[in-house]
Amino acid sequence: MKIVDSQVHIWYPDTPERPWPPAIPGVKPHRDRPFVVEDLLAEMRAAGVDRAILTPVTFDGARNDKMLEAARLHPDRFAVMGRLLVNDPEIRGKIATWKQQPGMLGVRVNFFLAEHRVCLSDGTADWFWSVAEKAGVGIMIYVPGNLPPVKKIAERCPDLKLIIDHMGSPHGSKDDAAFAHIGELCEIARFPNVAVKVGALPVYSSEPYPHPKLHQHVRRAYDAFGPKRLFWGSDLTRLQCSYRLSITMITEEMKWLSSTDLEWIMGKGVCKWLGWPLPE
Repeated sequence: MKIVDSQVHIWYPDTPERPWPPAIPGVKPHRDRPFVVEDLLAEMRAAGVDRAILTPVTFDGARNDKMLEAARLHPDRFAVMGRLLVNDPEIRGKIATWKQQPGMLGVRVNFFLAEHRVCLSDGTADWFWSVAEKAGVGIMIYVPGNLPPVKKIAERCPDLKLIIDHMGSPHGSKDDAAFAHIGELCEIARFPNVAVKVGALPVYSSEPYPHPKLHQHVRRAYDAFGPKRLFWGSDLTRLQCSYRLSITMITEEMKWLSSTDLEWIMGKGVCKWLGWPLPE
């Protein structure tokens, strides 16, 4: 079974040659030191992860250069879901050729910050979904605690492939409170163009491994979306447990998953969804 992590961040130091944008209140690096591609490769080897999809960190701005460089140097290991700002008028003309960038699979849009979240309600982002749909650009969408916009987008753009990050759980929530919206999430499964990232699961638990309270919520998502639309992701740099335990929580502790289910959830599904073929 090939293991493909659907979400990992890397970032580099804040230097005069490549300075970070101005600090955003409440946003800071996940670790005290930069986490560069060599660090990630070492962690992947130790945990048995074959591939990873690199996603941007908010504090580095709307830049994808270091992630694309990693994909260029290690095309068998990395691909990228790049960042853009939907309220940036200069980005509109770039979507049609977005996937022509070597290593680029699609876009991850983050509506965690209030200044970005408002784009979903004031019409600022409306142009983006249909343009991405026309260009065949898949989207990872981070909307913690705010699923109604996803339902509207999926209905309006039926050929746009969407992945809901972290099961839509509110930022900072734990245990059952993190999944109080699970019924709403499962209702979205009726749209065949929507998948779900079961990402960063240990982050949403106050219990030690294997985080038993979370299993029932993953099971409900599995029953609604099926294994082909459920994608494991670690969000490694936010974890308080080891990389390997974030894998075995699913592969060893969720006994109701078959070996075929695990193939899809642990890598095959996201690669097929985003068009990153696995080797035979």
